[in-house]
Amino acid sequence: MTKTSHFSARALKTAAVPLLLASLAACASPGFKADVSRFQAQLPAPAGETFAVVADDPALAGGLEFALYADLVEAQMERLGYKQAEPDQASLLVRFDYGVDNGRERVRTTNTGFRDPFWDPWYGGYYRSRFWRPRSAWGYGFYDPWFGGSEVQSYTVYTSGIDLKIDRAANGERLFEGKAQAVSTSNRLQHLVPNLVEAMFVDFPGNSGETLRITIKPEETKVRRVEN
Repeated sequence: MTKTSHFSARALKTAAVPLLLASLAACASPGFKADVSRFQAQLPAPAGETFAVVADDPALAGGLEFALYADLVEAQMERLGYKQAEPDQASLLVRFDYGVDNGRERVRTTNTGFRDPFWDPWYGGYYRSRFWRPRSAWGYGFYDPWFGGSEVQSYTVYTSGIDLKIDRAANGERLFEGKAQAVSTSNRLQHLVPNLVEAMFVDFPGNSGETLRITIKPEETKVRRVEN
């Protein structure tokens, strides 16, 4: 890639990040809930450490979409005090992956007095570790609470997630592993991934082995422990 094309792609990616974050703030207003699990082994303090975000899935390497989400991870790492560097010069490699599954259908009957298990968003537990990346137009199911009568409605529930791993570049030693997962009626990665990244870095690196349920709102973040 020439310097000109590299600069153009980088400029486009950088310009898109504020728009993505603005969209995130608007979409997240009702509260975005994610389960975050983190494990660490002597993650070094930021002083003197450099990092590079790389694709954990080789199929994502070099992609513009991956680069956009990687920028969000980079911003969080820099906020913590780590310094960004090229992958061949960084002391830490931050391996990042993301995705959403292909959904599963739910059916509910309205105005019956029975509780729909989906509206406890953690119904069904964690999803499989391998990600599904939709290639067609996205869609979502919905429930209109103002529509009268008893009706049978179907909708699609998606489980999304990100994986974050930090390795010592010199010897490959694993220093951190984290997973953030959410259930929603949307499979739009442009909305899901930024929220998941933000959830991952709440009180980072957290207590090793602990799972937290994190609610992200425009002006506040709520955290509570999840009983395993």
